[in-house]
Amino acid sequence: MIAVEHLTKKYGDLVAVSDLSFKVEKGKIWGLLGPNAAGKTTTMRILTGFLPATEGKASVGNFDVFEQPNEAKKILGYLPEVLPLYPDMTVTEYLNFVADIKKIPALKRKESVAKAVKVAGLEQVKGRLIKNISRGFKQRVGIAQALVHDPLVLILDEPTIGLDPAQIIEIRSLIKSLKGEHTIILSTHILAEVTQTCDGVVIINEGRLMASGSLEELTASFHRKEGAVVKVRRDIQDAAAEIRKLDGVEKVNPEDGDLKVEWKPGLDLRDDIARLIVEKRFGLLEMRPLAMNIEDLYLKIVSGGAE
Repeated sequence: MIAVEHLTKKYGDLVAVSDLSFKVEKGKIWGLLGPNAAGKTTTMRILTGFLPATEGKASVGNFDVFEQPNEAKKILGYLPEVLPLYPDMTVTEYLNFVADIKKIPALKRKESVAKAVKVAGLEQVKGRLIKNISRGFKQRVGIAQALVHDPLVLILDEPTIGLDPAQIIEIRSLIKSLKGEHTIILSTHILAEVTQTCDGVVIINEGRLMASGSLEELTASFHRKEGAVVKVRRDIQDAAAEIRKLDGVEKVNPEDGDLKVEWKPGLDLRDDIARLIVEKRFGLLEMRPLAMNIEDLYLKIVSGGAE
């Protein structure tokens, strides 16, 4: 549904995006993750037709965003980082204005606006001036304007920036509810945004692609050790000492209430560890594979520790 091939954007000698390639499948939520100034907003502006590329190709649906920009924009909704709102309009007036700009037929406009208001959760403020509603509701209005023409693709730039924790949870829930009917790509520098909202991620740094894939694929591809994470009910330090005595165990690290156990390649010591914990009455609460999570992966990639 979204395809980027060897995309490059230069501003004189500054390379904002360098040879970037990735794809997002239909109906998925994909995160564009990277530190500030990584090239996320530039990539989104190119996808939405706001900026030309220096080199490369990009398509939304079956439309090339450079060769067929009008067709691409008809199936695309965009929430920029700076909300495009008119504070002296009411919510409904503003959405009607956007619907007119997006050339929704007059006979369908009322229905389209009402649907956007409902989906974005704006019923209680639809008659109020935008300048008099909260930051969270303003963000919902921004999402509603992106949705009003019922696009196949949504591109959201930092959709939870500037919100309080409760508002962040509400907007994440709203975005997840749009999955399936819409293909969504959202940019963020917040790791939790990806782990709690997205199916997959594109990680970029200094304009270059560092990794791309589903969260499961990426974390699985960067396993470096064989082992398990063990949670016990009591005496975690004693449990760690006993596990270290098992043949084949290389390392046991107590961390955040868990025991991260690593063993020699080719072994599987889960049965031995479980048996020991039960026999010593430490109380086995949980055992799961030792996998690199998205936070570990992100820090490893951005710091240059992985290719």
